Amino acid sequence: MRIGALRVSTVNEWQPTPGALFSWGPSPSSRAKALEAPVSAVPPSYVQARHLRSLRGQATRGLDHSRLLIASVEVTGRCDLRAMSYVINAHLRRHDTYRNWFEYQPDSPDHFVRHTIADPADIEFVLTEHGELGSAALCDHIVAIPDSLHWDCFGFGIIQRAEGFTFFASIDHLHADGQFVGMGLLEFQAMYAELVTGNPPVDLAPAGSYDDFCIRQREYTAALTADSPQVRAWVDFAERNDGTFPKFPLPLGDQSLPYGGDLMSLTLMGVGQTERFETACIDAGARFVGGMFACIALAVNELSGTATYYGITPKDTRGTPADLTTQGWFTGQIPVTVPVAGLSFNDMARSAQASFDAGAELAKVPFERVVELVPSLCAPPPLFSLVNFFDAQASPLSMMTKLLDGMTVGAHSDGRVTYPLSTMVGRYDETAASVLLPGNAIARESVGRYLTALKSACVRIADGGAAERQRPVAQSFASGRVLTLEG
Repeated sequence: MRIGALRVSTVNEWQPTPGALFSWGPSPSSRAKALEAPVSAVPPSYVQARHLRSLRGQATRGLDHSRLLIASVEVTGRCDLRAMSYVINAHLRRHDTYRNWFEYQPDSPDHFVRHTIADPADIEFVLTEHGELGSAALCDHIVAIPDSLHWDCFGFGIIQRAEGFTFFASIDHLHADGQFVGMGLLEFQAMYAELVTGNPPVDLAPAGSYDDFCIRQREYTAALTADSPQVRAWVDFAERNDGTFPKFPLPLGDQSLPYGGDLMSLTLMGVGQTERFETACIDAGARFVGGMFACIALAVNELSGTATYYGITPKDTRGTPADLTTQGWFTGQIPVTVPVAGLSFNDMARSAQASFDAGAELAKVPFERVVELVPSLCAPPPLFSLVNFFDAQASPLSMMTKLLDGMTVGAHSDGRVTYPLSTMVGRYDETAASVLLPGNAIARESVGRYLTALKSACVRIADGGAAERQRPVAQSFASGRVLTLEG
């Protein structure tokens, strides 16, 4: 799936062009310093704790948990390895998240304790030359990063070719989110460009502290009670979904068997259709995201007959100027409710938009905290349904798209098993969707039906005119009908 200059894929779909691999990893002394690092009183953020629990939970089921955010950018010319060594180490020492690692301790409140390296200068990544490698070997190396319970769960490298090189960063999600693909890569680019033109290192402003965010988050959530309005809103949503997050509406295969990860993609609308679809959303009193949730609700209604769609979507929770310069994982979740039965697209789009906007404040309230306060609820199960939007026409991705203009940039998953079943909707000129799913035939058949139904709903709204958007379409849908691409 391509969104402007950004290509979103699994690392195996990326298939980097063969070349000479140079990688950077911790020196023996740095690794020793990390192992000696004392326990810190700073708790993990809720999303970090969730990630670590998922890692252990998936491992007990024989599954290799997806954990890496992989970013790549193409650069012309020959890499100045000495300059790149400086840039990588400056980056690692600038952001405090890299000084931390987590240890499983079943008796601790979160079951995981943080160790923190006191002196950033103790972090040193050194260069290793691997020689010429083919695409498959490069992919294997890029994902061969220690898991989330090791300090060195991040690495960097370049693939040199005659015409230029690929820079890549392979970072555990514990230490990065989607902002790295824009701001993180630009930090590398700015520092590297100055050095290779003979200038002194860029004097970057101090970065914000992810440790500080973790402390602030715990202070905020500690003040919540079961009667807090935000908690009550989450409880109301969860109780409509068997006390947890909503499930994907179609079968995904036998989850007791080991399986790998897979990704399926489909173009939903062309350029003209995307423009007409957005106009339809605005005419309905919604934005693109509200209209797309309405179409997802229509697709789910066609496939399962459900009268109300319930969804979860992530949201960046950076809330202070310091957070904007902080590398870390700032992801909360918003519950979205869309009544479907007997309503028109216009009705559903307005309802979805209102639910999305009203739920924005709930992103600051981790569902795990809600479960702590209301124990009748339960944590989200594997393969709960998540919808992620990458809209290059809306902030913050629109700003990132402008910054990356003229660059060839990739954001890649590691191809391992994700905890949620994640639908990613991307819009630039066209609109496309990709789904991360279990790698089995039943899941592929179900997700294929889902994507086809979603495409059909989007095309009907884009091409059907005002009458189609005002028609109470949900009444005429036959539950379980298998759709074709012609819809």
